[in-house]
Amino acid sequence: MTDILMPALSPTMEEGKLAKWLVKEGDTVKPGDVIAEIETDKATMEVEAVDEGVISKLMVEAGTEGVKVNAIIAQLTAEGEAAAPTPKANGKGKAAKVEAPAQAVAETAAPEQNAKNDGHRLRAPEQKVAAAEGLHDPTLPDGVTYTKTTVRDALRDAIAEEMRNDDRVFLMGEEVGQYQGAYKVSRGLLEEFGDRRVIDTPITEYGFAGLGVGAAFGGLKPIVEFMTFNFAMQAIDHIINSAAKTLYMSGGQMGCPIVFRGPNGAASRVGAQHSQDFSAWYGQIPGLKVLAPYDAADAKGLLKAAIRDPNPVVFLEHELMYGVEFDVPNVDDFVLPIGKARIRREGADVTLVAHSRMVKFALEAAEELAGIGIEAEVIDLRSLRPLDTATVIESVKKTNRIVCCEEGWRFFGVGAEIAAAVVEHAFDYLDAPPLRVAQKDVPLPYAANLEKLSLPNAHDIVEAAKKVCYVD
Repeated sequence: MTDILMPALSPTMEEGKLAKWLVKEGDTVKPGDVIAEIETDKATMEVEAVDEGVISKLMVEAGTEGVKVNAIIAQLTAEGEAAAPTPKANGKGKAAKVEAPAQAVAETAAPEQNAKNDGHRLRAPEQKVAAAEGLHDPTLPDGVTYTKTTVRDALRDAIAEEMRNDDRVFLMGEEVGQYQGAYKVSRGLLEEFGDRRVIDTPITEYGFAGLGVGAAFGGLKPIVEFMTFNFAMQAIDHIINSAAKTLYMSGGQMGCPIVFRGPNGAASRVGAQHSQDFSAWYGQIPGLKVLAPYDAADAKGLLKAAIRDPNPVVFLEHELMYGVEFDVPNVDDFVLPIGKARIRREGADVTLVAHSRMVKFALEAAEELAGIGIEAEVIDLRSLRPLDTATVIESVKKTNRIVCCEEGWRFFGVGAEIAAAVVEHAFDYLDAPPLRVAQKDVPLPYAANLEKLSLPNAHDIVEAAKKVCYVD
């Protein structure tokens, strides 16, 4: 037995009029079926069923005014279930879903990795620990071959494959078309897909990010490229206030399937205003998914997943990794799960956690530590939101030590969140306090020697690992 409650049309609504029932007792309904109309002094809205079953009793007559929010207006039973005695309106039960009459009923969001949607009525995804979801990388077939591929070409391949598979996907940004991309990530896409789907924009991040968000609201699937995420600060209102919050604020009625992508973090002597790492900024925001891959295979598999996801995704690349080659498996439709970390190197003495380019330094540090008898386990986070804390905690239970590595600043950073989670969930397993390796707490200098001193590297990670292992 499920109680259907009087829904709120706004955070300030306290009561309203149940204007009309569109079902009668004994009718079978399913999620999304419109069952009633309610009115306030400001609007008339339709009420949807959120569960499947039979309307066993209408508790409030049509035309009744002053119906309190959360009062029981009807009862729903599963087929074959007996109706229960009439309960009092105690505010407990399931609120009905509200939808504007002008909106067409669209299908409920499917599982995130293969969902299709038209930008409307997406249900908010549940945030669960990745391990509980059973997430894992796809099993590769026996005898699979690999191709050496740069990160930029892996990203290009992911975009091209998704644009071929779904004509709602398009790319927009500065110089993505005729110039083939500022970093040549979009090389060849204009020739294949034309200027209606590969769109050169003016130099106005606030403008074209807003156009992208609007297109996503309308049912398209934009990929918005920023020449650097430093410039995305001009568009952060659209990213956070529009893209990230609308699904929740609309009560699940309007989603925003959009990808914001581009280089994040330090490059090479481009100054403080072009070198910031925004991982922690975006990782804090409910409603966003935030990905930061290291190698070409992860870049391809995660970007394909991001484009298919019905939620807004911030995809953080690294300029200094674009030209680096890695093995990419030659398989059809290589897609990776969002929210699952990858153990890049197993070890038993200390856990090194990193993302993006810092994975390179963590692996170099692990190799050096092995030379002095310390076996480090290297975890590539890949996904910052959702964050796979379960994999990190299980590693710490084995190694009893952790060093969190990030290119951004230490204060309120990704490493701080991971260290807090470890202390909360694995405190009794720790043999040393968690340590963090991060950029020096200054705007990144322009001078090459000072820039090198400011950025974290493998040596810093080695020293931190030795300290938690109590090795001089």
